[in-house]
Amino acid sequence: MGKAKLSRNAIIGYPAGIITGVTYGLNPLFGMPLMQGGATVESILFFRYGIAVLLLGAFLLITGQSFRVSPKQGAILLCLGVLYSCSSICLFEAYNYIASGLATTLVFLFPVLVAIIMVFLKVVPSLPVWLSIIATFIGVIVMTRGDSGDAINPIGVLLSVASAFAYALFIVTINRSKTIGTISNTLLTFYALLTGAAIFFVKTLFAEQGLTTGIEGIAAWGNLIGLAILPTIVSTATLAIATRNIGATKASVLGVFEPITAILVGTIIFGEALTPNIVIGILIAIVAVTFMIITTKR
Repeated sequence: MGKAKLSRNAIIGYPAGIITGVTYGLNPLFGMPLMQGGATVESILFFRYGIAVLLLGAFLLITGQSFRVSPKQGAILLCLGVLYSCSSICLFEAYNYIASGLATTLVFLFPVLVAIIMVFLKVVPSLPVWLSIIATFIGVIVMTRGDSGDAINPIGVLLSVASAFAYALFIVTINRSKTIGTISNTLLTFYALLTGAAIFFVKTLFAEQGLTTGIEGIAAWGNLIGLAILPTIVSTATLAIATRNIGATKASVLGVFEPITAILVGTIIFGEALTPNIVIGILIAIVAVTFMIITTKR
């Protein structure tokens, strides 16, 4: 019985983790054209989350699922929404300073940050995990250096790392909180994104540009719908599924598909430079994180 359950979890969890990585890596594909068209980050993220909330809300109504949560569950879902929103806004702001592929790749630091956060929860990493953490940071240092030795804009790097940190906290909260353990993945995603939509709507009220500035034509709205469905609904829902079925650590390592997707999009679609330092740094980070997963049993 135990073997069958493990097999079922693996069959569900691993594909979900791969889908999470690929779809999250598509953020630049839909987001960059909108930013280049003059739309503000706040407006992009409001429509992204708002459209996603409408689609998920319709799905919950059609399938007859309850929207009811306890006050304690609501508080945790609110925190999850704030964390996911912070991760999104930091990533999109990073696009203003560094290449979109590199920015999204740096978010792949989140498995290492998950391991570090676990230290504060009194789950001390083993020696292989510490070695992986050190190697990953070496990889980041390498990939954020220009070919001539000049550093890439540190503001973009810091924003990307902040995005990864918020994402790591999001994963740890889902994995460790028993309070929201009974909430469906769809409902969890709905409330997390509803919180985000509310946050970004308030931010747009204080923005200098109008809500729909730079968002004109079928292509722009198509990009917003693409953002709402793939890197938002699909990525968040499959992350929750993967985390619950195979655990936070294994779900995190499958995020390796995120930097690969982001770099391919940045290079092929937007013509971003793929320097030797970026390639070497990414490879070091990917090998280090993969090694961490293989050598840890937790």
